[in-house]
Amino acid sequence: MFRRKEKQGTYDRENLKPVIRSSICTGEQTAGFKNRHTGKFSEVMLIRSRRDLEEFQRTYGIANGEITTEY
Repeated sequence: MFRRKEKQGTYDRENLKPVIRSSICTGEQTAGFKNRHTGKFSEVMLIRSRRDLEEFQRTYGIANGEITTEY
């Protein structure tokens, strides 16, 4: 009866690309978007589990092959 409303996020697909930024030392991962022209990274959320990654993909409509990982 009381369902949580799904958030649908949008991003500029022409200028931004989805990226997972991972720390070499601690392994901490953050999901966000990197500007293709300036290289600036904008953090969206912390990835603690596979479920968090799936939520990020679902929220922004991102397919599995679209996300790159940077160290």
